[in-house]
Amino acid sequence: MAGTAFLKTTRTAGVSQSQFLGFTKARAIFFLLFAALIAVGPQFLYPIFLIKVYCFIIFACGYNLLLGYTGLMSFGHAAFFGMGAYLCGYAATQWGLPFELSVLAGTVIAAAMGLVFGWIAIRRTGLYFAMITLALAQMVYFIAMQAPFTGGENGIQSIPRGTVLGFIDLSSNTTLYWVISVIVLAAVAFYNRIIHSPFGQVLRAVRNNPERAKSLGYNVDRFKLAAFTISAAMAGFAASLKTITFGIATLTDVSYVISTEVVLINLVGGIGTIFGPVVGSFFILSLEHFLAPYGPWVLLIQGIVFTVFVLLFRQGIVGELQKRFRTHL
Repeated sequence: MAGTAFLKTTRTAGVSQSQFLGFTKARAIFFLLFAALIAVGPQFLYPIFLIKVYCFIIFACGYNLLLGYTGLMSFGHAAFFGMGAYLCGYAATQWGLPFELSVLAGTVIAAAMGLVFGWIAIRRTGLYFAMITLALAQMVYFIAMQAPFTGGENGIQSIPRGTVLGFIDLSSNTTLYWVISVIVLAAVAFYNRIIHSPFGQVLRAVRNNPERAKSLGYNVDRFKLAAFTISAAMAGFAASLKTITFGIATLTDVSYVISTEVVLINLVGGIGTIFGPVVGSFFILSLEHFLAPYGPWVLLIQGIVFTVFVLLFRQGIVGELQKRFRTHL
């Protein structure tokens, strides 16, 4: 009874009771607006750019599950993103696996790494947890530079797109766009369902008051490890889709820049919100894309954006919308 009451308190303080697959009316409307944006997107923007945004949405959703709903900040998610990309590329080029199995290979290796890294890191909290994940990610970066299968500085190139289910040819950008679009919608729905499941409620309890959650019989470390593993798997899944799209996996995918970028995406979009990763990914990647001709100035502008959101919009874009309309997104 006490555990149930605690979860009800967490539910009240966080997100309202779910209705259908975690979608309340407000979230369902936002989801449909996102689907409509996907439908008309190719009419205004280059499909490959949009696919990159969709891949980072999946990545950011996984990270937000860890940071926003479990309260764990990782600076090492580039390790899962990068190795997912490398293994997907290697499986497609060297093992000749089809699209589905190549993506699965990248996802599984990322999940396995997340399980191991999480088991090591969750023994600490706060800054110590973040520093451990950063140190582990730097070790992975060093391995990626030296290991023969990664191709070193050249990376893995000429990765084939293949086909889906053996008959949907992904060589066409248009076909690939619609396949990835369906996947990202499913991924966001899956992420929303996790958050509004009993498992997600326990994660909030662990984030809000781990000692009380432990006293009520919940294995806090086990739930943290599960969240870390799911988050890593989503990072590897997103990276695998990106690798198939661009046909290359490089050291950039495993560099610390990727880790900081996913933090920035969630900060701008809204940490601890369902659609924060969606809005943040569009905002940050559009900023990079359209300001690319200005070279190093992009980093300066990103720094200014980061500072502004930390000082003035701490809840992010979606967080501010939640506050204004008094609903949960």
